[in-house]
Amino acid sequence: MYHQLYLSPVGQLRIVADDIALRQLWLPNEVERRQPESTWIENSHHPMISLVVKTLSDYFAGKKVDFSLIPCQPEGSAFQKSVWHQLKFIDYAKVVSYGDIAAAINKPKGAQAVGGAVGANPIAIILPCHRVMGKDNSLTGYSGGLHVKKALLELEGIPYKENKR
Repeated sequence: MYHQLYLSPVGQLRIVADDIALRQLWLPNEVERRQPESTWIENSHHPMISLVVKTLSDYFAGKKVDFSLIPCQPEGSAFQKSVWHQLKFIDYAKVVSYGDIAAAINKPKGAQAVGGAVGANPIAIILPCHRVMGKDNSLTGYSGGLHVKKALLELEGIPYKENKR
């Protein structure tokens, strides 16, 4: 496994990849509390890391990017992988609800379970879980913190409603 820190406008991100695919993308709060495994190699020139860095740099520069061009292989349960697979199909500056994803994976009553899987997404931003909103376009939780989700939504020009609990 290879890894590299990337300084983004939302904070430090850690890119984790192997020779085949992107495996993880840690958000700033994860970078603060987690350490890379001792067997991982820091390598900013690895082709997969370079691809992710270029894509993220374009994204944060305000360019419309297609995250689906990055091969991703997150580790998780079959259900989680089915949810994460659906995230690939959320176009730039578009949003879907948890219910939309539940319907897409043939679990129409599974919106809450989908929410759990979205929250466990190990490849943030690239598998764009920030584009998943409440049914009324309201903000819901975000594993990286709502301030990061808001920043990503604002970058893409996506309007949202504050959740008034």
